[in-house]
Amino acid sequence: MPKLDRDGVGIHYEIHGNTGPVLLLSHGYSSTARMWDGQIAALKDRYRVIVWDMRGHGESDYPADQGRYSEALTVGDMKALIDLAGAHKAIIAGLSLGGYMSLAFAASHPERVSALMLFDTGPGFKKDEARAKWNETAKQRAANLEAKGLAALNSSDEVKLTRHRDASGLARAARGMLAQDNDRVIQSLDKVAVPTLVLVGANDTNFLAATDYMAAKIKGATKVVIPDAGHAANLHQPALFNKAVEAFLAKLPAA
Repeated sequence: MPKLDRDGVGIHYEIHGNTGPVLLLSHGYSSTARMWDGQIAALKDRYRVIVWDMRGHGESDYPADQGRYSEALTVGDMKALIDLAGAHKAIIAGLSLGGYMSLAFAASHPERVSALMLFDTGPGFKKDEARAKWNETAKQRAANLEAKGLAALNSSDEVKLTRHRDASGLARAARGMLAQDNDRVIQSLDKVAVPTLVLVGANDTNFLAATDYMAAKIKGATKVVIPDAGHAANLHQPALFNKAVEAFLAKLPAA
């Protein structure tokens, strides 16, 4: 399988479809590109769908240097994937950590974004105390992975689909990519100037308030709540999820 070389770190990616706008789908923490198989099948005839494994995940490389894992490097990986597809702009989408990184990408490279789709995610924290609590949880996840290996992973649906070689990359990704340094992303919401879909599963209680906040802060955002779905709304209700995504995409201006 092809890999994108990012300064010696190999990033696994797949491009599905030959025509239409580029759509970059980013997975959640401890998941992989495989969580998007149902969306690839639904969209590849009309879009060039890029899926990938973040560093430390799945078939990408697991560099031993903690410094090779960060929000900035992840955003750089996303930009390099869009460049690889030969596109100037792309529809940027992701779930959970992938959604947060999609917002981070839009804050860093607004000129490269034609639309945003944010699934079961949040924009980070304004208050230092809340961010510190989140980061402590991320560090604890890293410690558990180092102590117990892949057995430390939860059994959520998006994680069940994954295959990681070992837990080392996930531990470093928790410290460097899941943990957050500042409030840059949440402060960028009112600057988003592209069509945005904010979607959440009705049972994803940890992200309902964040969804409301993003939908209120992003001008003209479309909010969708998927019934009988949890954190992986695309896996719990694939037909309803795809219907919402396709309805949003159908309203976008022609590229």
